[in-house]
Amino acid sequence: MTIAPDTLDAFDHAAALQACARGDRQALESIYRHESRYLLGVALRIVRQRQQAEDVLHDAFMAIWTRAASFDAALGSGRGWIYSVTRNLALNSVRNGAREVSVDEETAEALDAQLSLQNHQATDAFELRASMGKLNECLSRLEPARRNCILYAYVDGCSHGEIAERTQTPLGTVKAWIKRSMGSLRGCMA
Repeated sequence: MTIAPDTLDAFDHAAALQACARGDRQALESIYRHESRYLLGVALRIVRQRQQAEDVLHDAFMAIWTRAASFDAALGSGRGWIYSVTRNLALNSVRNGAREVSVDEETAEALDAQLSLQNHQATDAFELRASMGKLNECLSRLEPARRNCILYAYVDGCSHGEIAERTQTPLGTVKAWIKRSMGSLRGCMA
């Protein structure tokens, strides 16, 4: 069933938001019935993953419920405010996801195993320092540009795109350097 444009105009978003601010759950349900599929579309266009878009939609309705009192009709339409809330949450979700650095499963397992081994072996500060010394030694064997890529990714938490910007290096090169450098580090730490 599609909602005709005149039906959308007949729904009073501002009044529904004011009712939400007063704690009227029926008003939130009404907003959900009228707008959820369109808001899901907005979120999906931004985050590009269905599950993530559904999470954004859920968070958007939670925000609409909890922040409805901050809506001011003098500053804009109720419908615009609802869409802004959803859009901003979707953009935040994309930004937060960009901070994740993806590695292949083998590399992740090797890093987990190495970290677990270090945690079990380093029972005192001296042993921990010696273990870190080995990592520093292995890092020092890498070319400076490749070492910087590893440090930006795993210490600073930068995405591959952010590393490419920082180093003024093509994205594909950054990805290749990180992959090869992680292999070198695994071999050196073994």
